[in-house]
Amino acid sequence: MKALLADDHPLMREGVRQVLSQLEPPVKIIDAHDYPTLFAQTSAHRDLDLAVVDLNMPGFVGMQGIMQYRNQFPDVPLVVLSASESPHDIRNVMKAGALGYIPKAASTAAMLAAFRHVLAGDVYFPAGLHNKHDGACSTAPATFGALQHSGLTARQLEVARLLAQGCANKAIAGMLAMSESTVKVHIAAIFRAFSVTNRTEAVLAIQRLAQIPD
Repeated sequence: MKALLADDHPLMREGVRQVLSQLEPPVKIIDAHDYPTLFAQTSAHRDLDLAVVDLNMPGFVGMQGIMQYRNQFPDVPLVVLSASESPHDIRNVMKAGALGYIPKAASTAAMLAAFRHVLAGDVYFPAGLHNKHDGACSTAPATFGALQHSGLTARQLEVARLLAQGCANKAIAGMLAMSESTVKVHIAAIFRAFSVTNRTEAVLAIQRLAQIPD
């Protein structure tokens, strides 16, 4: 497995490198210290399994770099690192097509879980950051009344609510006492209901309908 780690702070790179080293199978890690190096390294290593990228690095300002990277390398699974815990920043990263967002204050366990989610084909966007949750799934109450008119069944509504709060399939299965395969069936139905093709688009559609504030 091969991962590209881009951050302009050597100490941060070293810390994330230690987390990546805990993944299986063993990870070959390629470093980048700014956006120009990130683009060059990605061009040189077209077989990347993961790109872990600091939101703010020399070369681009904030989301400009992430959007440019997604445009140029749309097939590379991208996880964004940031010191920001703003839901607005997280939402922008989601819209740009990243598969994950990890606050730099996250615990090693949360960071490792995020990488595993993305490498397994899932997404990781922490919810409830205003409450300082480090997990992938927030169980804090939210208003989803508008979803009652979406055409989803009662069970699909429950899955949609947890999906929009950042819950992975395994977590949804545990909280709703159903198998992961059943969760996948419900998520497929949610995709059809919202005319979307992936998890990120579904989350955004649910959040827009529910009018969840940034």
